[in-house]
Amino acid sequence: MSKARHVSETPATQFLKQNKVAYTEHTYDYVDHGGAGEAARQLGLDPHAVVKTLVMEDESAKPLIVVMHGDREVSTKNLARQAGLKKVEPCKPEVAQRHSGYQVGGTSPFGTRKKMPVWVEAEVLEYPVVYINGGRRGYLIGIDPKVLVTLLGAKGVSVALE
Repeated sequence: MSKARHVSETPATQFLKQNKVAYTEHTYDYVDHGGAGEAARQLGLDPHAVVKTLVMEDESAKPLIVVMHGDREVSTKNLARQAGLKKVEPCKPEVAQRHSGYQVGGTSPFGTRKKMPVWVEAEVLEYPVVYINGGRRGYLIGIDPKVLVTLLGAKGVSVALE
């Protein structure tokens, strides 16, 4: 098992502490474009239980967050339809960073700079624990995914591309 390094607080962990949410900390060596798959491999986790936080925008360039299994892609067409939007597309990295306050590769849905609507792949909510970015590259937190609903008002959608 990898030795957990202590990670200084991030806006995400501060937000979770303020809301008295329990989580576990998992650090790994960040690899550019390695994504959730690389994190899962290094930490010995189920890649389906490692979820990624994506910042996207609608037709009016309003940002939104999508939480998806690390080993699946998002169907933006299905997301737009289920979210009642005309169009959804990924933000450019620098735009995503401005909205979230996090570096791309270290984006957490918790403690974002701007409050954004959160959509989560419904199946993610069925897991007892998921591993999601804690607000820094190379840093995941293990957390009950229902916290996304209770704290962020996340809505479940089925938008994974098979």
